[in-house]
Amino acid sequence: MTSLSDSLPEAGDVDDVAVRASTRMLIALDVDGTVILEDESLSPGIVDAVAHARRAGHEVLLATGRSWEGTRGILAALDLSPEYVVCSNGAVVMRRTDEGLAAYERFHTETFDPAQVLGMLRENVPDAHYMVERADGHRLYTGTMDDWNLADAQQVAFDELGVQPVSRVVVVSPGHTEQDFIELVHRIGLNQVSYAIGWTAWLDIAPMGVDKASGLERVREWLGIERDRLLVIGDGRNDLGMFRWALEYGGRAVAMAQGPQEVRDAAGETTLSVADGGAAAVLGAL
Repeated sequence: MTSLSDSLPEAGDVDDVAVRASTRMLIALDVDGTVILEDESLSPGIVDAVAHARRAGHEVLLATGRSWEGTRGILAALDLSPEYVVCSNGAVVMRRTDEGLAAYERFHTETFDPAQVLGMLRENVPDAHYMVERADGHRLYTGTMDDWNLADAQQVAFDELGVQPVSRVVVVSPGHTEQDFIELVHRIGLNQVSYAIGWTAWLDIAPMGVDKASGLERVREWLGIERDRLLVIGDGRNDLGMFRWALEYGGRAVAMAQGPQEVRDAAGETTLSVADGGAAAVLGAL
């Protein structure tokens, strides 16, 4: 690990430091299907590749659909402690505190009133399981949420979900396909919120205009990184917004090989699959 004294410039290195600052990149990594496999194991080579990118002076962070509770363990596994972490598909931005590298606070949170959306969804998918995330991070759910981390979560009746503003609404329905959810969104007209559709029959709804890109743009501004110094890597439909954001500013958007065709088409580049260490290959080449 590089110490503070190692990072201080020598007398003749000021120009080198200036060049490094001007070429510093904001690198945003999706989690599931990008840095970890379905069994929660790490993608080959990703820890060393993240360390390599950080040694090169780049800001590496996670931008994920996971809540903070489901993200913090991934940071530890990657030996990564960025200043900011974008969670809940951009609705929550965590910031590292002065209490230690592993200590974070909820720095920015977007919320909306979910009552109307929940009502429409229940009419159309009454047998689905629902979860909401409140502004303080506490989550409420109605039934078993397979593959979802439910730490700091409480099972409640459906009517309790819409009592307070929330950062997100998650709908899980194994009986419905990805296409079913795409058709549902268009049929009921979810035009006052943002949404992302997952591979395994889940729908994630956020406040209008909120996605990974909106969270990352805030982080970019806070860090003072130039708009064309962006690199984002992901594999799902909830990464489409950050792909467009990076490419619009002249940055790079890289899709994982196992992602849907729609996602690969939206990216400027495609790398190897998560099982083959695709994200590590991109970072290792920096």
